[in-house]
Amino acid sequence: MFKKVFMLICAALLIAGCGGGDSADKEAQDKKSANKLVIYTSMKESLIGGIVEGFKAKNPGIEVDWQSAGAGKIMAKLDAERQSGHLMADIIWTSEVPDFYQMKNEGLLEKYQPAGFDELLNPFDDYDGSFTAARLGTLGIVINTNKVTADPAGWETIATDPTYKNSFGIADPALSGTAFMSIALLEKQFGWDYIIRLHDNGASKSKGSGRVVDDTADGVLNACLGVDYITAGKIDKGAPLKMVYPHELLMVPSPVAIFKNADHKDNAKKFVDYLMTQEAQQMVANAGTVPVRADVQMPEKYNLPAPVDALNNGIKINYSEVLENKDDTIKKFSNLFK
Repeated sequence: MFKKVFMLICAALLIAGCGGGDSADKEAQDKKSANKLVIYTSMKESLIGGIVEGFKAKNPGIEVDWQSAGAGKIMAKLDAERQSGHLMADIIWTSEVPDFYQMKNEGLLEKYQPAGFDELLNPFDDYDGSFTAARLGTLGIVINTNKVTADPAGWETIATDPTYKNSFGIADPALSGTAFMSIALLEKQFGWDYIIRLHDNGASKSKGSGRVVDDTADGVLNACLGVDYITAGKIDKGAPLKMVYPHELLMVPSPVAIFKNADHKDNAKKFVDYLMTQEAQQMVANAGTVPVRADVQMPEKYNLPAPVDALNNGIKINYSEVLENKDDTIKKFSNLFK
C-alpha cells in the first residue's frame, strides 16, 4: 500500500514538474518574443545594416529581423499577410510615399512623433505622425565616365542627345518606389511628353534601382536615372560612375512608419527615435544620401546637396494626387516601355 501511495506521489510531482517546465519555457519564449523587432524596408544593406547595428548597440536586448526588397514586393507581402490576418512587420521604411498615404487612409499606421522631431527637416505639409521622413533621398543622372565625357546639361539632354540613344536606363516604377516617385516628379515638372521623349530616344526599363546602376557601372548602359546612396556604394567600390544633379532636383523622402497592430510596438518606437538621432543620421549621410538633420557632416566625395537645399529645391508635388494617379502612371509607363 505504502509503495502504491509513494508511486502516486512521485507521479504527481513529475507532472507538476513538467507543468512548471512548460510554464518556464513559455515565459522565456514570451520574453524572447517581446525583445524582438521586425522591419520591412526597401533600403539596401549599405544603408540599413549599420543603422540596425547602431540600434542594437544602444538596445542590446532587442533582436532585430530586417528584410529588404523593392517597395512593390514589400507591399505585396504585406497584402498577403493582411489576408492571413496578421502582419509580421512592426516597421516599414521605403521610398514610395503614396503607399504611406494609402496605409494611413486604411488605418494601418500608428501615429507617433519621434523624440526630437523639432530638430528634423520635415517635407510633409500635412504631417500628423502617421509616418516621418527618415531621409531626403535624391536621384540624378548617373553617367559611366568611361563612356560619357561631358556632364549632361540637364534632363532634356537625356531625351535628345545621341550620347544617350538606346543607352539610358530607368528602374521599373512598378517594383521600385524611388523609380515611381522619380517618374511622377519628372511628369509634374515637364509633362508626360518628356517621358515619351525619353522612350523615343531609346531609354529602357530595368528590373530595379540597384540593377540599373549595376548596368551603368558595367558599361551596358551609358547612363541611368540613379538613386544617390546606391550609386555612392558603387563609386566606393571603384565603379566609373558620377552622379550629376540637374537644376530641377528629384528629391524623394523615405518615410518610416509603425504599424498600429505591431507585435513589438515599444521596440518600434525606440527604433524610430534612434533613426532620427544625429548618430543614425550621420550614418545616412555616410552611406551617400541626404539626412533629415541639418547638424550632420556631409561627405564631400558624393557631391550631395545639403539637407536644407534638398528640402527647399526639390520639385514640389502633391502626394495625395500622386496616390490617386499611381496605378494610371505605372500602367502608362509599362505600356510605353514594353
